[in-house]
Amino acid sequence: MNLDKETIKKLRGLIVFTIVILIALWKYEVVFEGISYLFGIMFPFLLGGAIAFVLNVPMSFLEDKIFSHKRWAQNKYMKKLARPVSMIITILLVLGIVVLVMFVVVPELGKTFLSLGASIGDFVPRAQRWLEDLFVDNKEVLAWLEEVNMDWDKIINGIVEFFRSSAGNVVNSTVSAATGIISGVATFLIAFVFACYILLQKEKLTVQIQKVMLAYLPKKWVEWLLDVFSLTYRIFSSFLAGQCLEALILGVMFFIAMTVFQMPYALLVGILIAFTALIPIFGAFIGCFVGAFLILMVNPVKALIFIVMFLVLQQIEGNLIYPKVVGNSVGLPSIWVLAAVSIGGSLMGVVGMLIFIPIVSVIYSLFRESVYKRLKGKGVKI
Repeated sequence: MNLDKETIKKLRGLIVFTIVILIALWKYEVVFEGISYLFGIMFPFLLGGAIAFVLNVPMSFLEDKIFSHKRWAQNKYMKKLARPVSMIITILLVLGIVVLVMFVVVPELGKTFLSLGASIGDFVPRAQRWLEDLFVDNKEVLAWLEEVNMDWDKIINGIVEFFRSSAGNVVNSTVSAATGIISGVATFLIAFVFACYILLQKEKLTVQIQKVMLAYLPKKWVEWLLDVFSLTYRIFSSFLAGQCLEALILGVMFFIAMTVFQMPYALLVGILIAFTALIPIFGAFIGCFVGAFLILMVNPVKALIFIVMFLVLQQIEGNLIYPKVVGNSVGLPSIWVLAAVSIGGSLMGVVGMLIFIPIVSVIYSLFRESVYKRLKGKGVKI
């Protein structure tokens, strides 16, 4: 059998590829270490790309809606300033949210936790008296309630003793924490600078990436990949914008309703629910649990009212607000949304819950398009 040069070249490449795969499977520990090392090097740039993607959503909105006015679009200086000014406004908005969390939510949480011990200490006797009045005709329950006696001084002394016993590791822990903080700040600064560069030069970078792809890949593959990237961007940006707006509306609704009903911790619980609502499906319930617990320490009746109010507002949000605000932006049926949240949460925690819905939506859209194309090719009417 005579083999031409092209066939010999392909066979040689296949043999080399097979040898590489076998060595990688044999020395998989070394391969994983190498991948981990490369990921550590690339992590600041990957983080910068993620930051740029998130910031690009509000930045593009400001650039398109504010600086696209005819009077400004015709001015060459305003055209040059539109991109950096939009980026600066976006960064200031994000910093404003961070400052709000630091100077409103964190101090309020600190006050809450400081007063929580006293609230629990006052709540337990009141709860016992309330239960005694409730079960006044049930002697067995009354006898059990009388036996429940929590010594708070002993509990607090035990906590203090625990921290004293751990004092020997404070220095090492402080050094490790300081090193981690410095490393984290340096990584974030590199990522932030890289993100700013991407945002300012995104059209130029897009053209450069397309040139590289066209140079090394067939034109069909490049066109398909560009379509996939475009679809991915649309779905991710729509999901991100809709989810943030929906969470903001839900937090404001809770703050107003709790203020009207004169419930404690109205601002804290409203902000908490707004942040936890970013987690699809389960997030708002986490905020409800924490909010109900905080209100329970002050007034059990208002805690029950809060739970009822949460169920009512959740129905309004789920049936009216969410379909209008987020709508079908991800184009994913409800059953697959639940599956995406479950898989993402088990693999990557809260971050997985957030990113797996758009990822699964992209896969679902591509698979659906492939199915319809095959059915049409076979002459099957859809």
